[in-house]
Amino acid sequence: MNYWMCATCGTQFQLSEEAPSHCPICEDQRQYIGHQGQQWTSIETLQSQGYKNTIREHEQNLLGIGTEPRFAIGQRALLIRSDAGNVLWDCISLLDDETEAAVRALGGLRAIAISHPHYYSSMVAWAEKFNAQIYLHEADRQWVMRPDERITFWSGETLTLQQDITLIRLGGHFAGGTVLHWKPGAEGQGALLSGDIIYVVADRQWVSFMYSFPNLIPLPASEVARIRDTIAAYDFARIYAAWFETIVPRDGKEAVIRSANRYIAALAGKL
Repeated sequence: MNYWMCATCGTQFQLSEEAPSHCPICEDQRQYIGHQGQQWTSIETLQSQGYKNTIREHEQNLLGIGTEPRFAIGQRALLIRSDAGNVLWDCISLLDDETEAAVRALGGLRAIAISHPHYYSSMVAWAEKFNAQIYLHEADRQWVMRPDERITFWSGETLTLQQDITLIRLGGHFAGGTVLHWKPGAEGQGALLSGDIIYVVADRQWVSFMYSFPNLIPLPASEVARIRDTIAAYDFARIYAAWFETIVPRDGKEAVIRSANRYIAALAGKL
């Protein structure tokens, strides 16, 4: 018996004797089947192959946790340290003894919140290890490949996890696509943890919005305008997207608004 893991998206499946026949997340048009065909692995296999996690501080009380060498989509998780209990934003597939010890030394985890299904990874394994609750938007319930009683499906447009931490449903990339607003971030100016619901591009003064990133399927102008208008109600100076280097260091809110306007103008042929 094994908790099999898709080698392309990094999602862990429920316990089974044989590997699943397919990965619905990778078969969806927002993702893809690996070039070598559907392949499976496990946390234990990754450990035996020499994969390790690295932890880096982004700013006070915010740390990134990512796997080296790169595995699957390659995102890193973000750990917010809080007196009310630490929160893990997004998740990664690998969990080992060294990572567990490091996270416990930082205060453990009370909650895990995830932007969208591509980053569900081995969320249940993390939740079990740290006795944490997982928060997912109910609109993406169908994409959970390892159901568990630790998962809370929240509904509506916002969920207050703690006094200064709010989950916001923006949709777009997925129906339940979520970002996290962290009010104390960026030295009290506010930070937005966006996964790739709001995607930080190579020029880090700008962001973008897509239905599928690997397959380059755009969102309609109406969706981008709705995302822009929804997030405009929040103040944030910094944006942390899904990888260590994808950060808008300043003027984050302005970057989202001008990027959305540019995107809409491009679709209208007005660039």
